Amino acid sequence: MQVDIRRVYDPPGTNEGCRVLVDRIWPRGIRKEALEYDLWAKEVAPSPALRKWFGHSPQRWEEFQKKYGEELAQPDVQERLRAIVKDAGKKKLTLLYGARDPEHNHALILADALRRL
Repeated sequence: MQVDIRRVYDPPGTNEGCRVLVDRIWPRGIRKEALEYDLWAKEVAPSPALRKWFGHSPQRWEEFQKKYGEELAQPDVQERLRAIVKDAGKKKLTLLYGARDPEHNHALILADALRRL
């Protein structure tokens, strides 16, 4: 499955397929009716405790990847990931995230997990 990521504040591209918002909280400064998305999968985002602990700190990136990977491995989360893939059908998945850092954000880890399904 093809999975791309895109910052929610960037304008939509062409042929993005199924656009899935993967943040637990709604992104700041964006009206719900203004965002083009197909699904809001907040239950696959990092837990509030993990998100707060990470704080988008590059120094915590390696440990964050491990801890978030453990959350993604939980049976209920795996079930939701499979449902997202099923909902997308044969379309490409584009994961939308709000973090500023394109190199240290949960959407990167989530995209890898979805590709492995």
